[in-house]
Amino acid sequence: MSRKDPCQKQACEIQKCLQANNYLESKCEAALQEMRKCCARYTKGRSVCCSGFEREEREREKAKLTSKGISPPPQ
Repeated sequence: MSRKDPCQKQACEIQKCLQANNYLESKCEAALQEMRKCCARYTKGRSVCCSGFEREEREREKAKLTSKGISPPPQ
């Protein structure tokens, strides 16, 4: 039996917001931020809805390390 994705509600809110705002992400920053908060609460891989946000976070960390002159670990 499958469990409900813990961040599904936030993912649906993003979709509703994007549809209502002609898919302008800038109009949905609050919904996106709530999704990021939800994804941060759960271990990696627990929420399918968070997969894109987890990738975004990895890219952000990689950029941060690179800007400090530190080579990011290989993936």
